[in-house]
Amino acid sequence: MKHLVVIPTYNEYDNIQKIVREIFNLYENISILIVDDSSPDNTAEAVKSMQAEYKNLYLLIQEKKGGLAKAYINGFKWGINNGFELFTTCDADFSHNPRYIKDAIELINKGFDVASGSRYMQGGGTDEKHWFRNLTSVGGNIYARLILGRKFIDWTEGFNTYTKSALDKINLDSIKVRGFIFGAEMKYKAVKNGLKTAEFPIYFEVRKKGASKFDADILFEAFFNIIKIKTGL
Repeated sequence: MKHLVVIPTYNEYDNIQKIVREIFNLYENISILIVDDSSPDNTAEAVKSMQAEYKNLYLLIQEKKGGLAKAYINGFKWGINNGFELFTTCDADFSHNPRYIKDAIELINKGFDVASGSRYMQGGGTDEKHWFRNLTSVGGNIYARLILGRKFIDWTEGFNTYTKSALDKINLDSIKVRGFIFGAEMKYKAVKNGLKTAEFPIYFEVRKKGASKFDADILFEAFFNIIKIKTGL
């Protein structure tokens, strides 16, 4: 299957070239699409400078800052229109180590439609040291499992792989959540549509360069979006 890694970016100049090289060093038969949210720090220019070296590196620039969900949805649609059959969502800041992509591929090859990274299953973890972020992450997942069910151990982790047929059944145009919790809605609709899902353990690493996008507004938004996902509002 033609495999596309979709990486949304906003001010990731310090990380983008390194993550691209890392993925291509690990996987020969893979493509990368960078969906840049009009970064003012020249992230897009850094990607363009690598395209002559990597023929499977693509760039999609969103004219207006549209956020994470829009970037992924536009990336998926671009990939579908260009004949890709497998899609992995990945952060640009190395919090998702590309070495775990092979674990997702193994599950897809076993017949699963969706393969999701999990920090909270056996073998997973994080190097996050900040007590508040750990508390909100663990608490947020407990809350999500209470509302959305126990099909996933880690509802909020954003390192996920989908087949094209899974995206078709999920229906990208039906996705309503626009924040980082968008991945939870994708998983919930995968379950509701009877898709075969599985999790694999990952170790989540805190970014070393660049500014974190996490803030109190994101936490507040996530709390209400979990209910929105459940009720379909």
